[in-house]
Amino acid sequence: MDHSGHGMNMDLPPFTLGRGLEFSADPFFLIGCVAALALYGYGVTRLRGRGDGWPVNRIVFFVLGVLSIALVMCTGLNDYGMVMFSVHMVQHMVISMVSPILLLLGAPVTLALRALPVAGRDRTGPRELLLKLLHSRYMKIITHPVFTIPLFIASLYGLYFTPLFDFLMGSKTGHIAMMLHFLAVGLVFFWPIMGVDPGPHRPGYVMRMLELFAGMPFHAFFGIALMMASQPMVKAYENPPASLGIDALSDQSAAGGIAWAFSEIPSVLVLIALVFQWYRSEQRTAKRSDRAADRDGDQELKAYNAYLASLQARGQ
Repeated sequence: MDHSGHGMNMDLPPFTLGRGLEFSADPFFLIGCVAALALYGYGVTRLRGRGDGWPVNRIVFFVLGVLSIALVMCTGLNDYGMVMFSVHMVQHMVISMVSPILLLLGAPVTLALRALPVAGRDRTGPRELLLKLLHSRYMKIITHPVFTIPLFIASLYGLYFTPLFDFLMGSKTGHIAMMLHFLAVGLVFFWPIMGVDPGPHRPGYVMRMLELFAGMPFHAFFGIALMMASQPMVKAYENPPASLGIDALSDQSAAGGIAWAFSEIPSVLVLIALVFQWYRSEQRTAKRSDRAADRDGDQELKAYNAYLASLQARGQ
């Protein structure tokens, strides 16, 4: 397959980690990453300029999320990903499962809602447009598990096992669109599960865990299918350049192993984050109950005790 449209050198030397991590920026993603960091930094600066705080851990998570995108799209990994299925799978897994989790933990929507100015009466500004989008029917649909889980699954099977993947790999625009799609799918899938930013679909913690694990087995099955295949399953990678010194079937098996591993690692990270959020939520609820009890002399407990006493009196 001709990758000249990507500005690619087909005679890449054999892959090493050092070569993969060399700076080789995709202009679109480089500009996007810099813009994301600048906008987030502006929001934090605006908040702190008026005396409001913003958690440092959220800043760290968001920066790591942006850097994870830059890692796979602005280095040699992006070049090798055009001709090596295994490297491409690293790109796919990071940008669809690691980057979204980190970005969402940075709570960018919450930051935007707090940093953007409120428009005047009967006026619509960026903040009002964002709120309108968050409460729109469109957003309710694309963040609902009936939509997100099938989309998450289709992004694997419907892309790699159909001619669509080869079509997208045939041009630079197609490749960028595919990577943006992976990022968007990861964001809408994990957004309601992480529950950090406000959104139209906000299930309880148990339901979030069920949503998380509903999609992960399909990732594992996809990886196993690639590992067990007896012939190359994706045309774009069936004839790797001789300069790489790799076998297409072995490289596909490695790609399957990467997909399988990534079905486990992010699940554990998200599960830990959910348990921590659940614990924090229970702590806040307990503190609110204690404060309410202090204010009203624990009327709720007294009422409950009176109810028990009335039941006992009826039984006598």
